[in-house]
Amino acid sequence: MKIYKLILAVTFLVMILSCKKEKNSQKMSPNFLFVLVDDQPFDALQSSERYPFLKTPNMQRLIDEGANFKNYFVTQSICSPSRASFLTGTYPHIHGVNQNNRYVDPNWDKYQPYNQHLQKKGYQTAHIGKIHMAHFKGEDHIRPGFDYWYSFIGQGEYFNPMVNDNGKEYQEKGYMTDILTDKAINWLTTKRDPNKPFSLNLWHKAVHEDHSPAPRHKGMYAKDPLPTPPYDTHLENFKGKPEWQKIKSWDSKWKEYIPSDTIAPKPWPIKGDKFKKLLECLGAVDESLGKVLKTLEYLGELDNTVIIYSSDNGYFMGEHGYWDKRIAYENSMRIPMLIRYPKLIKPGTVINKNALNIDLAPTILELSGIQKPNYMQGESMVNLLDSTKNNTPWRDAFMFEYYVDDAYPYAGPNMLAVRTEEYKLIDAFLEDDIDELYDLKNDPGEMHNLINNPTYDDVEKKLRTELNNLKEKYQYNSDRDWWLRTQIPKKR
Repeated sequence: MKIYKLILAVTFLVMILSCKKEKNSQKMSPNFLFVLVDDQPFDALQSSERYPFLKTPNMQRLIDEGANFKNYFVTQSICSPSRASFLTGTYPHIHGVNQNNRYVDPNWDKYQPYNQHLQKKGYQTAHIGKIHMAHFKGEDHIRPGFDYWYSFIGQGEYFNPMVNDNGKEYQEKGYMTDILTDKAINWLTTKRDPNKPFSLNLWHKAVHEDHSPAPRHKGMYAKDPLPTPPYDTHLENFKGKPEWQKIKSWDSKWKEYIPSDTIAPKPWPIKGDKFKKLLECLGAVDESLGKVLKTLEYLGELDNTVIIYSSDNGYFMGEHGYWDKRIAYENSMRIPMLIRYPKLIKPGTVINKNALNIDLAPTILELSGIQKPNYMQGESMVNLLDSTKNNTPWRDAFMFEYYVDDAYPYAGPNMLAVRTEEYKLIDAFLEDDIDELYDLKNDPGEMHNLINNPTYDDVEKKLRTELNNLKEKYQYNSDRDWWLRTQIPKKR
């Protein structure tokens, strides 16, 4: 009997020590805060010098105290595909969402998002904000892998939005950016288990059009002149450019082709008020970031939290006469990426390597001690973030893809692009039109198409070979409608 009691006592002690060890291990795991903005241009930061009047002090804090990626890109520049790539670490042609189609979800079972892997390890996970891939109502709206869910269908509304709070639908009062911020702070302070590490997505509706700044920020830049875009890209006349780009009216829903090189640039500023409102919307986003940082500091979790700030795609601010995104120019495919984690990253770190949105999921998993699953196509950026590892091997080139969007068929044709540090080749698969080739070192504004310049024939040949290699590496599928025949959207 005494031996039996001794065995029980030892077993109980082992269980206690094991649980304590597990809790300590969990507490040592880093937290993750991923703040994602919609449509923020890569240079819409107060430190970029593009907009000298722009005030984003909390974004600047991340730059000063963490890492700033100067060349960060999406694999497809449109909301749903990019968000699914952030989550799954795969290209759109792999995870299954290649446009903003309301009937299509990623294949969550085959390509599990990183938050599901964190959840299995004991993380508490929450998604607060836009997802754009959940068009069902009630509990069916909730996507897999989140312990707490607060979102909305599609783009949502800036003011008094309809929301889905863990399956319950109702109308909130107030401004969307502020509502999402309050929900995030409430979850951090009252709803999560403080003994477990957490992963929180705070994904804003802002600064997507219709650009509607908070009343307190409306007109804050009214007296500031809108600077002309760098490299005189607003003076685009499409000489030497593909015919599909020669659009008579930028506001027209349907294209009118003009087979000539005589298009006169539109007077600057193009969409000036529209662009000012976009920048004003950033005011509430930056305030939100500051409030969440203060909350983490109050909770004693700031320096143990990997803080990630980015955008789901870039945005044309009049460059080449465009607004919006989608096509394979720098302003569309390039995004801001700021990461603060003082346990790994030295203050003021600048990273110039070409990194992608599919690299984020593998990075998060490595930082949390989870092995990258085979289906993830991105690469962990942990060694890039560690300034002691300056000679980290990294990709020399990457592939960008675009599929015709059924909702905006006039935005551009199917296309693939390959980008290196020096060059970019864009193939639009049009037999009766030309492709594009740019020398990014000498022409960073992508104004001079070199595709018919014989001096660059060898460069073009090498880039086409590189693109074919990348298509094979990433199992590229050129059929944009493949998911319509292979996948039926599932309710959750």
